[in-house]
Amino acid sequence: MATYEHPYPDPELAAAHPFTTYGTTSRPDQEMRARAREFHDLMDARRSVRMFDDRPVPRDLIETAIRSASTAPSGAHMQPWTFVAIADPALKAEIRAAAEEEERTNYLENRMNTEWQAALAPLGTDHHKEFLEIAPWLVVLFEQRFGEHEDGSKKTHYYVKESVGIAAGLFVTAIHQMGLATLPHTPSPMAFLRRVLDRPGTERPFVLFPVGHPLPGVRVPDLERKPLDQVAVFRE
Repeated sequence: MATYEHPYPDPELAAAHPFTTYGTTSRPDQEMRARAREFHDLMDARRSVRMFDDRPVPRDLIETAIRSASTAPSGAHMQPWTFVAIADPALKAEIRAAAEEEERTNYLENRMNTEWQAALAPLGTDHHKEFLEIAPWLVVLFEQRFGEHEDGSKKTHYYVKESVGIAAGLFVTAIHQMGLATLPHTPSPMAFLRRVLDRPGTERPFVLFPVGHPLPGVRVPDLERKPLDQVAVFRE
């Protein structure tokens, strides 16, 4: 069995940055295969939903999804993200109006080029974004470009986009696992979200998630995902 030295030979450094025992134990191969297949099947059924029921979703479910997303690894453990959860109808209406204004320019005034619009055509999207008002929750994920020390000086954040992207994926997973639906919505440009939500200049909107129960009977694109040999390369 391999042995390793503690990364902090200096006792003072080790005391300032303590380690703890990793909590997950090793499992037999067959059990891991079964768990892996079960998880794959769960996530393979996930789809982005644009039509929501207006049935309320308890706040604690959103809180738990954000906590789950915040378990994401991040550069130097800076956790450079802020989740802003909105249930206020007036604020949702303001966000919808601003998003549709930008999207109307994209779709109807050709801010998106022909190739981009052709790629979106099979999904049936347009500049109408009713889901931004109908979904009981909107959750806007902001990336913290940098932070601040207690004295107000600038704190560098590392690998911000990579870290926030992983957190976004975990949020989508958490929402799907609990039986709710969401959509990674990225109105372009998104700067209006910082203004509407009164966020500081250190933050930049990354993605907007409407969250709720899918509308009963809602239809979604019958997508085919790329097979393994098109998304993975093994060098053994």
